[in-house]
Amino acid sequence: MGEKVVAGGFDLSDRQRYRDKLRQCLTGLERLLAEKRFDRPKNLMGLEIELNLAGSDGMPKMLNGQVLERIASRDFQTELAMFNLEVNIPPHRLGGRVFDRLAEELRTSLAYADRKAGEVDAGIVMIGILPTLDRDDLVSSNLSDVDRYTLLNDQIVAARGEEFTLDIEGVEHLSCTSKSIVPEAACTSVQLHLQVTPGRFADVWNAAQAVAAAQIAVGANSPFLFGRELWRESRPPLFQQSTDTRPPELQAQGVRPRTWFGERWVDSAYDLFEENLRYYPALLPICDGEDPLEVIDRGGTPSLAELVLHNGTIYRWNRPVYGVADGVPHLRVENRVLPAGPTVLDVVANAAFYYGLVRALAEESRPVWTRLPFEAAAANFDAACKDGIDARFTWPRRGRFSGTAEVDAVSLVRDELLPLAEAGLDAWGIEPADRDLYLGVIEERCRRRVNGASWQAATFHQALDTGLSREEALAATTRRYRTLMHKGDPVHTWPVGPTEPLPPLS
Repeated sequence: MGEKVVAGGFDLSDRQRYRDKLRQCLTGLERLLAEKRFDRPKNLMGLEIELNLAGSDGMPKMLNGQVLERIASRDFQTELAMFNLEVNIPPHRLGGRVFDRLAEELRTSLAYADRKAGEVDAGIVMIGILPTLDRDDLVSSNLSDVDRYTLLNDQIVAARGEEFTLDIEGVEHLSCTSKSIVPEAACTSVQLHLQVTPGRFADVWNAAQAVAAAQIAVGANSPFLFGRELWRESRPPLFQQSTDTRPPELQAQGVRPRTWFGERWVDSAYDLFEENLRYYPALLPICDGEDPLEVIDRGGTPSLAELVLHNGTIYRWNRPVYGVADGVPHLRVENRVLPAGPTVLDVVANAAFYYGLVRALAEESRPVWTRLPFEAAAANFDAACKDGIDARFTWPRRGRFSGTAEVDAVSLVRDELLPLAEAGLDAWGIEPADRDLYLGVIEERCRRRVNGASWQAATFHQALDTGLSREEALAATTRRYRTLMHKGDPVHTWPVGPTEPLPPLS
């Protein structure tokens, strides 16, 4: 990639050659699937969290290069903008006390990173969208100093051919334009990986799509952007609009956006990779020297580098992933639905809810996706993003009755999905103490109707009521959030307000 950047981009032959290689890769994937060459079940899960850097005043800090230099760990990497970092937790086998171990590793890693960030007067904030971000923060000059981000930005801008329009109608209305994809950097997420066999892939992916709305409802944590209160989870509309290569004419023709929920249930992983080639032109037509079919003929494992790269420029909320470990190919479902934060305990609770739920739903005799139209699942996702924990969904009726009914998110999660998640975690072999602790966090959020987004909004409005300006209220909310995030108690227990409540008089 670096050679291409230095050379000044791509010529016409690059794109044709890349398209040919993509087709070879897809044929190679089809052969690997047919020959049953994929890894056996290992019950492996992985976790990535995107983070923000902010100062003691709550404002973003463009210092990721300096902070990463001080952290000096391969577990931490750059992200799109200079106020972003990402932490990667090594794969864990689902079972036993894995969630407690995961929580301890995260606490240790984030505390260390926060100390190192403090050496340059910055700190770690784990949140879906940093409330204090301003339009002036999200400009090309604040892209991380990494060639691939510059190249990706240039290619998406060139494909669109005009400024990006951000237009989100929520509690308030945001309408503005951007000359680059940098506004996408405002979206900081949690990515949950689950390694699956080819035979299980479709069931797990379909289950993940079906429950994405419930994940957002209980986990929303991104109500503000550029000083406006928008959707309870504003990342999805922001992500779609800030990476949209389609001018209005192509949108009107029904061309798919590069960030999307999808349009159908699938029968195999192959379906998704094939859709990627059919619907999306290449953004980064960089060819590898490998001949994937020749590698397979020799009994080797191809990297399918072009397929992997192309897949990485299509932002499905549940993304198929092809990888190779120890010379053996494997498939993963990458769940990209959740925002970062609020606390480590909340993040791990969200993960436990997801892993338990997809296990249970993927093994049901009458899977939910055979009873729920895909259009309803997509509408549920939008409703959850807009309304968070107060959303209402369309969901299959239980029992002998067929059809669907409308149900509020809290009732669905408490009455139906949490028992399923409990059964799924039991099937993974999770210790009951871990299961009850982390699913209990989700249950309490539902009981109190509180998540990160509702806390942020309530605290912001209380700050306004004290006479602070909008900018001051957002900064005060961010500072209080950061304090409580590092304290570590789950968000449903956080006192509302920008300052610590005074103790009662004795």
